[in-house]
Amino acid sequence: MADRTPRVPQLDDISRAIVEHLQADGRRSYADIGKAVGLSETAVRNRVQRLVDAGVMQIVAVTDPLQLGFARQAMVGIRTSGDSTRIAEEVSALPEVTYVVLTAGSFDVLAEVVCASDDELIDLLNRRIRAIDGVVATESFVYLRLVKQLYDWGTQS
Repeated sequence: MADRTPRVPQLDDISRAIVEHLQADGRRSYADIGKAVGLSETAVRNRVQRLVDAGVMQIVAVTDPLQLGFARQAMVGIRTSGDSTRIAEEVSALPEVTYVVLTAGSFDVLAEVVCASDDELIDLLNRRIRAIDGVVATESFVYLRLVKQLYDWGTQS
């Protein structure tokens, strides 16, 4: 029987430190990081590229949807019948959808959405998500206030 345990890349202490520096300030120069971890700028650049190529990390700008004119964020729980993977892929293709996971429990799929207005959210739910073949029901959890959002958990031992 094949081992189905996912292969988890092992980060050494230096790679872990590089990731932590980038999590604290994604614009920090490789030269500055190199000084902090004892490597050359080129060595840091090469390690970062390997981490990105391996899918271990991404370097992105995180925005605040409210500051960009999006008035409504919500998590949508989706109950399905049939192939939940196909449904998750269809939901993922919708431009308002920012995050999709397959889950076990009350919902088969969770999707985070960002909309310009309540009307846009209603349209997304009624005309597009609920119209996908196999979607049985949805439940929306509208965000009132973001209390905590961290991206620094990736280097914990």
